[in-house]
Amino acid sequence: MSEERFNAWVSVHLGVLHRIARAFATGVDRQDLLQELLLALWRAAPTFRGESAETTFIYRVAHNRALTWRRGENQRRKRQSDYERLHVEEAAIEDPLLNQLYEAIRQLPPLDRSLLLLSLEDQSYAEIAAIHGLSENNVGVRLTRARVKLAQIMEKQDGL
Repeated sequence: MSEERFNAWVSVHLGVLHRIARAFATGVDRQDLLQELLLALWRAAPTFRGESAETTFIYRVAHNRALTWRRGENQRRKRQSDYERLHVEEAAIEDPLLNQLYEAIRQLPPLDRSLLLLSLEDQSYAEIAAIHGLSENNVGVRLTRARVKLAQIMEKQDGL
């Protein structure tokens, strides 16, 4: 794969990669994950055979890497001391409502989080199914349940 083609992919999909990183990580970890997503895309790019849309390929690589990163991050955080975890809070300098939404999204299980993000990116059920290797029907059912969970989390946050 040429560097020009990769740069074209990144320029078109950088916003998507930022949103995936934001949904899976907070604070300085967000930039680390974004770099991981870009590296994973660079490494996977030569395997793109054109059997699916470029967008589908990019989403699949990025979401799979984010899910894998999250598992590793959970293991790393278990080894961290409680004191360090309490002080890793990031300053809320952005829109408070948007921060609240992303905080709620981060509380969803990783697969639900990924499906919901793809849905928010206006990906069709067929595209989401192709990215995650699920049936379209299963995507619909999981998305419905994820939206209900998200609404419940947001209601609890409002009640605080």
